[in-house]
Amino acid sequence: MLHYIERILSRDLNERLSWFPAVAILGPRQCGKSTLAGELLKKYPESLYIDLERPSHKRILTDSEAFFRGNRNRLICIDEIQQSPELFPVLRSEIDADRRPGRFLLLGSASPELIRGTSESLAGRISYLELTPFRIDELRNIPASSLYLHWVRGGFPESLLAESDEKSRVWRDDFRRTFLERDIPLFGISLSREMIHRFWVMCGWNSAQSINYSKIADSLGLSHTTIRHYIDIFTAAYMTRTVMPYQSNTGKRLVKAPRIYIRDTGILHSLLEINDYNTLASHLHYGSSWESYAVESLLAALPSGFSHAFYRTEKGAEIDLVLTRGSDTYAVECKAHTAPTVTRGFWNAIEDIKPKMSFIAAPVEQSYVFDEKKNVWVGNPLHILNKILKQF
Repeated sequence: MLHYIERILSRDLNERLSWFPAVAILGPRQCGKSTLAGELLKKYPESLYIDLERPSHKRILTDSEAFFRGNRNRLICIDEIQQSPELFPVLRSEIDADRRPGRFLLLGSASPELIRGTSESLAGRISYLELTPFRIDELRNIPASSLYLHWVRGGFPESLLAESDEKSRVWRDDFRRTFLERDIPLFGISLSREMIHRFWVMCGWNSAQSINYSKIADSLGLSHTTIRHYIDIFTAAYMTRTVMPYQSNTGKRLVKAPRIYIRDTGILHSLLEINDYNTLASHLHYGSSWESYAVESLLAALPSGFSHAFYRTEKGAEIDLVLTRGSDTYAVECKAHTAPTVTRGFWNAIEDIKPKMSFIAAPVEQSYVFDEKKNVWVGNPLHILNKILKQF
């Protein structure tokens, strides 16, 4: 049985509840939303928790207007809110009648019903927070965890904290099956489970690569516009991330196709049938797996205000991740070796975009200077995250 592990998001959650009448925690299933909320509710003895996947709880809201009106002095947490989109107009009316902060905590995945319902009904009344699986900067809170374990198993609590690699694998395989059977139909995808699973596996094999919509479409017998739509859906469901090319004024001819990443490397490895580090180390996609891990580790943990892209010219100058905040730019190149080297294309890209600092993200235990004159450092994603944040 897993004990509670402090999440960094809890600080923002407490703050937002002191500002807004309603706060929504969004994220994929099983990432810890209900656990985080449950720990928060311990601070509110009069709070109410309603799980809309439980029929007995759902019946409580048969007359939702009367229920909300009769419990205005309590924090009400509604889990799986996307199960009852008819509640959104009622919540709007109730909040307008009493706009005190900290009245409602809503939990849900990024289903169309949730996004559409809150944006149409609760605009100006709600604040959104995204909870990811365990981030790299939360590893210090996790017993017996390490960067390599996090990389192989991913950040979903039941996977990362499993007693063995085998139990972790079984959980991730079951998660993928449940996602296809329960979540995907909510997005209106009418393909068979086998076909959409093939699409997901292809996304895994293309993780950290530029998307070739036509190639994927041809292999599945679908149109490229359909593939674009499916990628958008998997991105909205927090399963994939799309990174766009850097908008440069260097005058160089740039690669224009976006890159796709499977956000959680535990799920990526499940798709690729990688069950442990030994299998990963000899796998064809070892390098792309590390890039997927490093990119997501940084993007999940960086605060708001950062934009991100990749840089690649048609002549081969390349940076895997370009981070920008205000006038400051940071370059990150991913290398899955403990003694990384870089090519001429890296130095050409540095010359093109002229970043404030540059990093080589590698699975190393300590960071070190790679090129002092050009301010290039080697470090793992947590080292890089900390160095960037120290600039602000």
